[in-house]
Amino acid sequence: MRFSRACAISLALWVLPGGLATGQRLHDREFWRDVAKHHYEVPVGESSGALAHELSGILGSPDPELRDDLAYSILARWIYRGNLDADDVRKLADAWVTNLKDGIAESGTNSVLKRSFSALCLASIAERDLKTQVLDAPHYHRLVASAVLYLQAERDLRGYDAKLGWIHATAHTSDLLQALANNSRLTPEEGPQILDAVHSRLATAAEVYTQGEQDRMAQAVLAVIRRTDFKVEVFDAWLARVQDEDRKTWAEPFTPESLARYQNHTYMLQALAVRLELEPESSKIAAWRQQLLTLLKSR
Repeated sequence: MRFSRACAISLALWVLPGGLATGQRLHDREFWRDVAKHHYEVPVGESSGALAHELSGILGSPDPELRDDLAYSILARWIYRGNLDADDVRKLADAWVTNLKDGIAESGTNSVLKRSFSALCLASIAERDLKTQVLDAPHYHRLVASAVLYLQAERDLRGYDAKLGWIHATAHTSDLLQALANNSRLTPEEGPQILDAVHSRLATAAEVYTQGEQDRMAQAVLAVIRRTDFKVEVFDAWLARVQDEDRKTWAEPFTPESLARYQNHTYMLQALAVRLELEPESSKIAAWRQQLLTLLKSR
């Protein structure tokens, strides 16, 4: 759980997805604090579905307590505990997938908050779907495609901000991809698409990530490559592409951007090597671990 403190602000009238009428008064901050205080139980006499759609409208708030400590934290627990039925979950998923495109060309603005925390809430849905299937096939595969595109398209790479709290779009989307890759419904074609998205994100980041994003991406990669239907040669080709790009760092004109790419690759590969060390032993895992260690020794 993340901790943040924000000054009190009042909630006005919002128009929210999921059927809330224009002009309907929302619950105030103290209501949501009370939900958290009481172990995130759905308040007696309230509809979890209606409350969830109300909370969805707070995911873009610049107030870190409302957005993270309350809206996300309550939604994540209700999703995973099964407090929301499958129909509500799918409606929320549709709204959050749409949110991933809202303001996508922007960087350094507050629009990233709604995108990033929609991705994080979608990760909660993907985690629940592993335990109890709530997404039908079209929803699941649409979510994979949307997450792949979003990881590559997001321009705002901020991790933690002193005023806004956690932003962390890259990490949140990596969590989503990891959960999706752990699902048996992932196709042999979708796995390499996730690897390509991670590659693109690392190759185009103009700065070195400092808030653990490389490890979160490594976990998404691991979720793909440890699948029984994953082809070894796909990972070998992916890793060779990373190495080729890193060689160019020293051959081309040296820039802060090329150095950032090299460092992000290094930190991601280090994290992946450690994650492989924690996996149950197999010939495939042992070979990849040794391959990564040999590569890292040369850097």
